[in-house]
Amino acid sequence: MIKKPSFFHHLRDVLILPVTITILAPYYLRPHFVTGYALFKISGIALGLAGSSLFLYTVFLFGTLGKGTLAPWSPKQKLVVAGPYRYCRNPMITGVLCILSAEALFFHSADLLIWMGSFFVFNTLHFVIWEEPDLEEKFGNDYRVYKKHVPRWISRIKPFDPDLQQD
Repeated sequence: MIKKPSFFHHLRDVLILPVTITILAPYYLRPHFVTGYALFKISGIALGLAGSSLFLYTVFLFGTLGKGTLAPWSPKQKLVVAGPYRYCRNPMITGVLCILSAEALFFHSADLLIWMGSFFVFNTLHFVIWEEPDLEEKFGNDYRVYKKHVPRWISRIKPFDPDLQQD
């Protein structure tokens, strides 16, 4: 029987990873609050809400369907191919990238935009070098089929249906 992580495991992992990336690091980058630029601020708020919603939904899916948390040290027991994972392979990171973009817009900060770009590059390298080979080893052909049909970052238009794939 697969043991589902506790609420406290999820909370620990969210506090360690996304809170560090989206709150602590931007705080220490010291973005200056720029007055004016209402369109940037409104866009930042909307993008931040969308990114937060996507992030929270994917954390929920990891816990309920994947039987794990978002952290690499708490591996998923099942491959999650539902919800936004039917459109792109990394919607959780997409949510975090939206939050970081929102902060850059809201604070009108090039430093936060550079931080977001660095986060994207680091995660892309992490996925290519470590996570994708690990998932392929753990989930075998199911992951290979998923990887073949679902892009890493750019969303598909039609949702992936693993039951319809014959490869």
